[in-house]
Amino acid sequence: MSAGARQKPRPRLNLAVQYAVSATGKPSRAQFRRWVNAALEHDARITLRIVGQAEGLALNHNFRAKAYATNVLTFVLHDKPPFEGDLVLCAPVVASEARAQKKTLAAHYAHLTVHGVMHLQGYDHENSRDAARMEKQETRIMAQLGYADPYEVQPA
Repeated sequence: MSAGARQKPRPRLNLAVQYAVSATGKPSRAQFRRWVNAALEHDARITLRIVGQAEGLALNHNFRAKAYATNVLTFVLHDKPPFEGDLVLCAPVVASEARAQKKTLAAHYAHLTVHGVMHLQGYDHENSRDAARMEKQETRIMAQLGYADPYEVQPA
């Protein structure tokens, strides 16, 4: 870097982590903070909540009219910097998917956290071009965190 070049300051993060369920292997607050910071492009205020099956189902039903609990939900409260929103991770779904995809629980939580933070900042996967852009960015972030490509299918 040249003497006159300035490094962009790290985005500021206000993160609250809530554990609404006791689940085996759930990440620590420090792990979540590391993963959120890795995906953060702008200042943000985020509440990250780990929930059980019942709360995950209720939220997905009430806000997306889906009759199942999903792995991660992102609720955007403010869609411009500083971004503000809630991420909800459903512990039983995350654990089940990690087993099915032959991933470590930490790797899957990391990916879903990164994925949710990216949604909070305006990324989406509604069309193939946007999906490819988002997946490429997620894969880059996961590699920086020391994890494998989350979209690569693991051998059986």
